[in-house]
Amino acid sequence: MSWKLTAVAAKEVVELALERREAVADWDENLVLTGYEVDPDDGTIWQLDAYTPGKPGAAEKKAVAALFDAPAPAIMAEQLAELDWVVESQKGVDPIRAGRFRVRTPDYPALDEPGVTEFVIPAAQAFGTGQHATTAGCLAMLDAMKAQGVTPRSLADIGTGTGLLAFAAMHLWPRALATASDIDPVCGPAVVENCELNHVTLGTGHGQLAMVIADGMDDAALQGRAPFDLLIANILAAPLIDMAFDFAGAVAPRGHILLAGLLEVQEAKVRAAYFRAGFRLHRRLVNGDWSILWLRHRFVG
Repeated sequence: MSWKLTAVAAKEVVELALERREAVADWDENLVLTGYEVDPDDGTIWQLDAYTPGKPGAAEKKAVAALFDAPAPAIMAEQLAELDWVVESQKGVDPIRAGRFRVRTPDYPALDEPGVTEFVIPAAQAFGTGQHATTAGCLAMLDAMKAQGVTPRSLADIGTGTGLLAFAAMHLWPRALATASDIDPVCGPAVVENCELNHVTLGTGHGQLAMVIADGMDDAALQGRAPFDLLIANILAAPLIDMAFDFAGAVAPRGHILLAGLLEVQEAKVRAAYFRAGFRLHRRLVNGDWSILWLRHRFVG
């Protein structure tokens, strides 16, 4: 049976706690955090949940409490009922629209509408179904890039999850050399399955998707396919900052970087890291509490 620890506080307090967690180098990866509005009609109060595979002890409670300024909010422990998470994850996962794209699970019928590109992504695989504000925001930003005349010959989706953003980029630029990577091995089979569902060809040629499992840019296949004209990274603020120079070194002159996974309150730190790496903001989009950033080399007009 799994458990969770819960704390309720003001929105900015929970956002700061989530940001602080990213800065803890020795954080227990079995303690998974999430934050959300208690009442969607009143976004001022948020709840932080910390999921644990077993009954949390004093160490887990202390770790969560340390993310808050003193006095920390009350931290409550709750045992969770055993659920069929595949079934649960499908509940309420309605199709989403972002730019020209529509993303649905296999449970929903196709939409026959001119000008709409549709992707089918099972909800129970890996992060990146399009439901999260960052993924939807990236889809909209990719559409905006296309509208403004961006024409990458090579592109990479780092932290691809389900492959969705790579699929969208490949639709927009069908002749590009496309690469997707993720640190999580479960994403490999998920991307293969989703390629079949969405008629995307795996391979290393133009118009094909090369999928690799890699920790950041530390992979011979990724390095061999660089430099990229477009690099997409929808991950988290802390690794985005840590890998700023790695990403910058993998992007071609006059190339583009699309970043997401960062809260709006974290944007200044992320932008500062990429400014030091030689990039400037070209365009930003805010979806809910999340920022989506389109960056270009500072010295490109």
